[in-house]
Amino acid sequence: MFYRIIFFLCLITSLNISAQRGARIGYIDMEIILNNIEEYQKSSKSLDKNILLWKKEIELKKIQLKKYQDQLEIEKVLLTSELIKDKELEIEDFALELINLQEKRFGSNGDMIKQRIKLLQPIQDQVLTIIQEIAKEKKYDFIFDRSSEGTMLYSVKNYDISDLVIKRLNRNKKIQERKEKIEDLKNKAKN
Repeated sequence: MFYRIIFFLCLITSLNISAQRGARIGYIDMEIILNNIEEYQKSSKSLDKNILLWKKEIELKKIQLKKYQDQLEIEKVLLTSELIKDKELEIEDFALELINLQEKRFGSNGDMIKQRIKLLQPIQDQVLTIIQEIAKEKKYDFIFDRSSEGTMLYSVKNYDISDLVIKRLNRNKKIQERKEKIEDLKNKAKN
């Protein structure tokens, strides 16, 4: 009877201790990870070039609109009221085209957002897969992104797994490159 009581006390104590284990929390900094990925840097530079071109295109349209407005102001003295209204309608149409172009390029569903999503999605999928692997291996309960909207007021560096994610990404890239080389060699050997 005594041994049974001790056995049950030990069992209850061990269950209580395991239940009191605190949550394991880690975090990453997505900005650091993305800045260490070569493909992201190249794509980001390409997107920045496109953004500059789009901004120039819009600025040229704005200058052209201003010229049309100035020209109308100069010619108002010589034109009839009907011609003035026609010119004003043309200018309004041109201004509307300019607004539509700005929305097309930089709007909430514009070219910039679409290209940024196209750029980030494959990289984010890779990072997420690796984070899930690390979380399972290291038994993390939560992993946060330090650079996202969620506010992290304080963090200890030893919970930062960004470097580990970068190492895994680089390792996966090397493995993929080796597989591609092997496939190339096999194809060349067949030919």
